[in-house]
Amino acid sequence: MISTPSPSELRRRVAEGFGRVRADLEHLVRIPSISSPTFDQAEVARSAQAVAALLTEAGVPAEVLVATTASGASSRPAVVGHRPGPPGAPTVLLYAHHDVQPTGPREDWQTEPFEPTERDGRLYGRGSADDKAGIVAHVGAVRALGDELPVGVTVFVEGEEEVGSPTFADFLRTYRDRLAADVIVVADSANWSVGVPALTVGLRGLVDCEVEVAVLEHAVHSGLFGGPVLDAPTLLARLIATLHDEDGSVAVEGLTRAPDPTVDYDEAALRADASVLPGVRLAGAGPLTARLWTRPAISVIGMDVRSVADSSNTIAASARAKLSMRIAPGQDPADAAAALRAHLELHAPFGAHVTVTDGERGQAFAALEDTPAMRMAREAFAEAWGTAPVDIGVGGSIPFVAELAEVFPEAAILVTGVADPDARAHGADESVHLGDLEKVVLAEALVLVGAARL
Repeated sequence: MISTPSPSELRRRVAEGFGRVRADLEHLVRIPSISSPTFDQAEVARSAQAVAALLTEAGVPAEVLVATTASGASSRPAVVGHRPGPPGAPTVLLYAHHDVQPTGPREDWQTEPFEPTERDGRLYGRGSADDKAGIVAHVGAVRALGDELPVGVTVFVEGEEEVGSPTFADFLRTYRDRLAADVIVVADSANWSVGVPALTVGLRGLVDCEVEVAVLEHAVHSGLFGGPVLDAPTLLARLIATLHDEDGSVAVEGLTRAPDPTVDYDEAALRADASVLPGVRLAGAGPLTARLWTRPAISVIGMDVRSVADSSNTIAASARAKLSMRIAPGQDPADAAAALRAHLELHAPFGAHVTVTDGERGQAFAALEDTPAMRMAREAFAEAWGTAPVDIGVGGSIPFVAELAEVFPEAAILVTGVADPDARAHGADESVHLGDLEKVVLAEALVLVGAARL
């Protein structure tokens, strides 16, 4: 085993090199790598090339790779780099993604979404937290260790995470040998708060669908037929209302819960972090962390009805909504999808015709919490941050984590990230806390040192 720098020496190196890490992040944020197909995919390709250049410069020779699925569909460009370790050393796979979400309306942002801007110690811009900060954390950690890197390192930077990683499994199968590792670090989650790190030990799964309610063969005059005939948007609203009980808990039979977490979330902090309006009651019962992490949740994320601007005095014949359901760790997505479909069909209001179209499904994830790798990571995080990490669940879904566990069952998977509750990932004014980003770089460098001892 080669000698490695002390934690204090690594801290010094990371601090000295952080200006470069920040410059790398700003360079990546300026590339509008939105992977949604309605945007320019040439920018996603440009982003992949920029990531490959960064990794190569940091001593991890990288190339841009595209896998083709059995159906003939191609993945968006991913970047894979590899630097071998000393003989007999384990290999660590470092994951992040370079694609980003659409920005939404420009007027919702205080500054240009793709022009990184610092305010009050945070760097603002689309992708600054999710997940281009994860990329530069990997680069910064490898740079800090330099020739004293004690493990083999493979960096895998995906290009389609924000559209559900549709070809992720095919990519893993195509490049399985290149991606095989003993430890996998996924830098796409979040920390407990600014200044307090976290390790993610649970992720909810995802099921979504579209539900259409139809009542007429075609729209009719609301003055002539209104009264005995209810319009489709009203009946769609009544159907959606059946998904929750009076206190706001999910009311779909067949959905399961995981055990309640051992930590809880302060209600005032949650209200502030989620920008809940004064007087709005929170839904559900029990610990807030359970409602966020280990119990199902259903949201309406889209709806097709006639707009107010185009409204006329007609009874709408049909209306459609897209539902997003988060499922507890341990629930099979197929079972959850079947339960949701059965509920929607059973509760069709006034005999309306209900059509359910299945959408995306993603597996939940539950980590083994007391393993050598988890203990090593907790020590590294405590050293880097000066405070012990919190074991958290995450209400959002990262379905590919379960796929990584399936393809590489012997690998230890550590899920962490750079974001904090005020990062506003996917929303306007997304940002990363620069002080926390520096701590993440140091923590990852210490994890790479610790992995050599596993």
